[in-house]
Amino acid sequence: MKYEVIAREELASFVGHLLPETEVVGVKRKGSAYAYDKIESPDELCLDYNVTLLPPKVYLTPPLESLLSFQLGKTPKVKPVIKASPLVIFGVHPDDLKAIELMDAVYADPKNPDANYMERKKNLTIIGVDCLDPSPTAFAASMGTNVTDTGFDLMLTDIGDSYVVEIGSAKGEQLLKKHGKTKKAEQAHLTKRQEARQKAASKYQLSLLVQPREIPRLLEGNWEHPVWKELGEKCFSCGSCTMVCPTCVCFDVRDEMATNLANGERLRQWDSCMLTDFAKVASGENFRKDGVNRLRHRLFRKGKYMLELYGKLGCVGCGRCVKVCLVDIASPVQAYNRIKGGR
Repeated sequence: MKYEVIAREELASFVGHLLPETEVVGVKRKGSAYAYDKIESPDELCLDYNVTLLPPKVYLTPPLESLLSFQLGKTPKVKPVIKASPLVIFGVHPDDLKAIELMDAVYADPKNPDANYMERKKNLTIIGVDCLDPSPTAFAASMGTNVTDTGFDLMLTDIGDSYVVEIGSAKGEQLLKKHGKTKKAEQAHLTKRQEARQKAASKYQLSLLVQPREIPRLLEGNWEHPVWKELGEKCFSCGSCTMVCPTCVCFDVRDEMATNLANGERLRQWDSCMLTDFAKVASGENFRKDGVNRLRHRLFRKGKYMLELYGKLGCVGCGRCVKVCLVDIASPVQAYNRIKGGR
């Protein structure tokens, strides 16, 4: 790995030079919360945030997008719709980077790559930042996702008056060389970086009683555990937990006709396994008609099914689901710890 150091004021200059060249999305303060949005000035960028309202996956798989347009008639016409342009996402936390790697496993599968996702990813530059002040609902340290050495073009770590910059790709190196004024990192800088990461890891307030690699086996033997009924019966089936999740990939596809009944488009929209009709089929049968089955399915998917399908656990410990759940039942930590603790 290559490491550089950039002074705090020079980082602002780096961002300023990026803005005229390409669209930059970064984290902004939204009252007491944080959200990704287009950056117009370096002053808008916030790098010391704890967690954003929505994950950066919204720029790779939008909540609603057109996949193709079509025209009816004697000779029907179909045209793919792929909207992608160069984009820099600035300030992505390691847990969200790990989530994007899972998205890659799903949408960039060589056997069946998703054209829209692939085009957006090709046009994307990711600049990460270490989370040094984690959210009270996060448990990324337990999942091993509070730090990462993959999934980014550049990775920043705040060490006080400057940032250590880890170079993760040739694209990131070229960008830094073109727009950034840096110096080679020395061992003292890397020591400060490690100390900052260790201090941040100690700040997590939630933790798992089980190692991530043990979660699948824990779930296998506890399909009938009473925790599913206790938590699931409180569920509102609102889908909030899945809407903010950085690793949920379920979607619905529908065709919409224009009022002239001659033109239309095929739309893809986020869907959620926690919604009442998600598992309902044309005959009217619903394979997961109650909250108990839906909640259990979601947590089995996070802790077991995604690993079996894609080689990665479906939870990165960002804590967004814990934060938004109105009745405090969405937390994977809560369920997994209850099962591990035998109650």
